[in-house]
Amino acid sequence: MKKYLVEFIGTFFLVLVVGMTVIGCDPNNFLPPLAIGLTLMIMVYAGGHVSGGHYNPAVTLAVWLRGRCATKDVLPYWISQILGSLAAACAVCFFKNNPTVTPQEIKIVPALIAELIGTFALTYVVLNVATAKATTGNSFYGLAIGLTVTAMAFAFGGISGGAFNPAVAVGITVMHLEAAANIWVYLIANLAAGALAATIFKFVNPEDK
Repeated sequence: MKKYLVEFIGTFFLVLVVGMTVIGCDPNNFLPPLAIGLTLMIMVYAGGHVSGGHYNPAVTLAVWLRGRCATKDVLPYWISQILGSLAAACAVCFFKNNPTVTPQEIKIVPALIAELIGTFALTYVVLNVATAKATTGNSFYGLAIGLTVTAMAFAFGGISGGAFNPAVAVGITVMHLEAAANIWVYLIANLAAGALAATIFKFVNPEDK
């Protein structure tokens, strides 16, 4: 239960910062990606030693396929992450006084590709800095993970919203930042990217069992 609580807390703060920095802010403001990346970095450092600091179903899938997450933990991790996201979305709506938000309009194919690329970058970095034998015990893993999200948010935020995380996708849908009809774009692209990252990691590092 400690691991699941940590996953809930980390995802809660990640989605909370997404909502609080994006809703009602100037679309040209460059600060939200920085705040979101910093929050992920902080939460990874805070909870990585307990749960691995996934806070993302796509990361959990990638780490499981890579062989560093027990099968029995996958579903509870996902549930904890989704519940954390839902709680954060409700908190944002409370703090923002239930604002009227117009969902971002996305083009399906570019958004799918953007989410696939961004989530691949994130999960590939996680596998290499947080699960590889060659980088065991490093102190930069949280920074690398957080900065990856920041970079991908800057690169693709205007195309897909820059979720790179099914739990975040649920949260931004509840907060009406994205249309509910488009949530499948994030779920499919994010999970596919996690699986692809795990496959490539094992191909590149066949000796890293």
